[in-house]
Amino acid sequence: MTIIDSAVDQRRSLSIAALGTLLTLVAFTSPLATINSTAATLGSDTAGKTWILSSMSIGLSAALLTTGTLADDFGRRRTFVLGVLVLAFASVVCAVSPNTLIFVLARVLQGLGGAAVIASSLGIIAHTHPAGPRRAHASGVWGASLGAGIALGPLLVATLDRLATWRDAYWLVAVAGALLAVAAHRFVRESTSDTPRGLDPAGALLLAFGLSALLAALVEGRQGWVRPSPLILFAVSAVLLIVFVVVEYRSRAAMLDLKLFTQPAFVAATVAAVVTGAGIIALMSFMSGFLGNAYNIDALGAALLLFAWSATSVVTALLARRIPARVTGGVQLAAGLIGVAIGQLAMLGLSVDSTWLRLLPGLLFAGVASGVLNAALGREAVASVPAGRAGMGSGANNTARYVGSAVGVTVVAVLAVPRGTSSPAALVEGWNSAVLFTSAVSVVGALVVLLCRERRTRAQADSRAGQIRS
Repeated sequence: MTIIDSAVDQRRSLSIAALGTLLTLVAFTSPLATINSTAATLGSDTAGKTWILSSMSIGLSAALLTTGTLADDFGRRRTFVLGVLVLAFASVVCAVSPNTLIFVLARVLQGLGGAAVIASSLGIIAHTHPAGPRRAHASGVWGASLGAGIALGPLLVATLDRLATWRDAYWLVAVAGALLAVAAHRFVRESTSDTPRGLDPAGALLLAFGLSALLAALVEGRQGWVRPSPLILFAVSAVLLIVFVVVEYRSRAAMLDLKLFTQPAFVAATVAAVVTGAGIIALMSFMSGFLGNAYNIDALGAALLLFAWSATSVVTALLARRIPARVTGGVQLAAGLIGVAIGQLAMLGLSVDSTWLRLLPGLLFAGVASGVLNAALGREAVASVPAGRAGMGSGANNTARYVGSAVGVTVVAVLAVPRGTSSPAALVEGWNSAVLFTSAVSVVGALVVLLCRERRTRAQADSRAGQIRS
């Protein structure tokens, strides 16, 4: 893999890759703050609201690994540009959608485009930034772009919803996407893996439909877990994912090399991504709606509180490059997850008389830890896979994050209304239960990451001992 040495090329590539990731996260989080007004305009019922919030996750999870492989083998810039254009087109459809069905389908398409952007962006960064301090800095910027997108999405849409309409936010995403595609085509050099693995169409289809069925089952299950539709979808998902594992194990051009799961560094990065989605991201996804229903805080106020967490994570991710090199990626992942758990626990114990100030310390602490975590995830996603397979590493890591988020959001939604009511007291009780769950998920994830680090250290020591004896 050839690394581009030009500082100008590095800055341009990093800026465009980070902006693409930011734009994808803006699109992903846009409905969080305005779900009620969006649903009212589209005529959505309770199930429709759930699909509006979850549909982009389906596109992202289904396509991240596939687009990562495409980026490595057929061109990272080409995949990035195509992804941004698909995201822009889908945003136009969202802006003009007359009903829930069209809007949800457009959100799935946004997810497909966003998957190509995210998977190729880390590949572009790995190609243009050599391992070491430069890549650590670039990973911090990329991690900051995740937090910035989460911060700006709800805030932007809530502001536009108050001034005009929520639809304007999707027009802005479309225009920004078109401009970014032009900039990427002009300023980012094309790159591919030195050792292309080839397409794996069977694996791509099995994974896409398997994950889509799983996420659809989770969405449908919120309306009742013993109904035929979620049970059938769970069964279909299980069959497809089992067949996917068998096909990948036998394939010579597997889109996901299953042998990577024997590598402690890859397992640690993947587990950290899953629990990040199922922990802090799931809780924050629920927070805006909870604040409105339990405390009558409007969309803009809820978005500003979410901004306290996400903006803090942006600053910390940018500063993460100052963490000493002796602090390994595994330690950084574990420390970030423990910090996130502490921040969440600081938001435990709400009552119906609590104010927004009660949440602020926990949000800020969790924001600092999330910044450390995001910077480490970006770096470890690339470092834990063979050279030249950054797209696959990014795709696998982000797939884990969004699948974890979908599962976490479902569990949080179930815990959040324990008696099936929407009274403030019941919602507050549900919030406290959800905080305990997401905090526990973060702690368990940190323990797994530390165990993987210990296993990796022991394997390295055994290897050195063997070399000395020989």
